Amino acid sequence: MSGPHTETTVAPAPATGALDGGAATAPAHRRAALGPVGLVLAGCVSVQFGGAVAVSLMPRAGAVGVVTLRLVVAALVLMLVCRPRLRGHSRADWGTVVAFGIAMGGMNLLFYQAAARIPLGLAVTFEVLGPLTLSVVASRRAVNLLWAGLALAGVFLLGGAGDGLGGLDPAGVAFAVAAGAMWATYIVFSARTGRRFPQADGLALAMAVAAVLCLPLGLATAGPKLFDPVTIGLGAAVAVMSSVLPYTLELVALRRLPASTFAVMMSLEPAIAALAGFLVLSQALSWVQAAAITLVIAASMGAVRTQVGRGRKQAA
Repeated sequence: MSGPHTETTVAPAPATGALDGGAATAPAHRRAALGPVGLVLAGCVSVQFGGAVAVSLMPRAGAVGVVTLRLVVAALVLMLVCRPRLRGHSRADWGTVVAFGIAMGGMNLLFYQAAARIPLGLAVTFEVLGPLTLSVVASRRAVNLLWAGLALAGVFLLGGAGDGLGGLDPAGVAFAVAAGAMWATYIVFSARTGRRFPQADGLALAMAVAAVLCLPLGLATAGPKLFDPVTIGLGAAVAVMSSVLPYTLELVALRRLPASTFAVMMSLEPAIAALAGFLVLSQALSWVQAAAITLVIAASMGAVRTQVGRGRKQAA
């Protein structure tokens, strides 16, 4: 990110023949398939633990104030580090970045409204319905429907655990589902932005768009609370954990990972969020919730194996 702005491209797979040999190329393809998977998993862990820190910050600045701090700090960091070029982009390029920024800002605003009303793990559980729907619609492989269905079963089991949906704040559930729709939109435009802009330039510009859109709302709702030194410090930590690091990792991963596979892998989010909620917010899990998380993990592992297996077949 801090180096020269050079376009990141993925070289085509080398042909297998007498000189290369299938045994030599298969491990390379396996590593190529596992690379973006590792980036996505790292982003998932970072964003969910950052979300747990953000929930603990809400009593200081409110949900909208936390989102505003997160996006403004992240935008400043990315703009300073990436120094994206503002000239030479087409109208379509700018349209993609603006749409990406709107999706990013909307996803964050809606999700933190949900997290302020229902437990973090359940908020992410309902939010993940968006990427799951995207995976079913976008996938061209029948096996991904199986993994999506298994993850969806875990989502509904987790959502109905304990007292069931009747014990949850309806507004919180609605905000989480709406955040899921914006999450699916974010996935689509993140991939398009990664193809149109070098490195993380598009991400920096989109983050700036999201910050500009959210700043008036944050000032109106939180006011002087946003300028408290402790609040700013915690907000900066949330920005790095929940925005700068995971969005950058996902943007890079989506250059090499199909959107449908990426969306199914997002099923890991409820499990990671539940773990973060337990460790940071002392939100305990029931055995039903643990069983649901197991289903979600199984679905995500299946998606990973499918991606790696596809790379092996292409290498053969």
